Amino acid sequence: MTDPSPSVRVRAGRPTRAQAEARHEQLLDAALDLFLELGFEQATIEMIAAQVGMNRRTVYARYTDKAALFRAAAQRAIERQVVPPETLADLDEGDLAGSLEAVARLRVGQVMTPEGLRLQRIINTESFRFPDILSAYYTQSTKPVIDFVAGLFDRAVSTGSIAPTDTALAAQTFMSMVVSGWVRRIVSGREPTPAEFEKRVQFTVDLLLNGLLPR
Repeated sequence: MTDPSPSVRVRAGRPTRAQAEARHEQLLDAALDLFLELGFEQATIEMIAAQVGMNRRTVYARYTDKAALFRAAAQRAIERQVVPPETLADLDEGDLAGSLEAVARLRVGQVMTPEGLRLQRIINTESFRFPDILSAYYTQSTKPVIDFVAGLFDRAVSTGSIAPTDTALAAQTFMSMVVSGWVRRIVSGREPTPAEFEKRVQFTVDLLLNGLLPR
């Protein structure tokens, strides 16, 4: 009887770069989900690897320990929340109030996505253990938006639309007033209605700009 193996046996080839990257992204997504569900202490690399059908040795070949995997998963989530400079530029409507309202809609809208909400909850629950992820989120995702808003205030000061002020502090105050409060509410499970959100945004922008009017 002829050995059929030469014609039947098929060797699985090495995954392509794209396939390997897709598997890596699945791993990071699963890791973030499990860290959020169980907490850093309870989640294990074995559990995470099992979620995506991966051998734990494959995970350890890339990440030396659970903390390294956590940081990589959090960093990927942060990168997804970075607003490209061209997107920020598109928010500049020429009108200060309109531009500020557009910034608020963008930032709060990001938090209301599944990815944004997951990241905020991870930061809330694990930043005491990993303060570097909070710092990375601020530096990569929040600060560029604050700098953009400060630039809007700088232009308004130069045209006399608002009184001279510390524009960096004004930008930070704006983000705290119109974004941070909503973020805390959304993370706690109380998502605003569109009408509630628009009313709060317009009220806050009006309040801030009225305080900055030339005297």
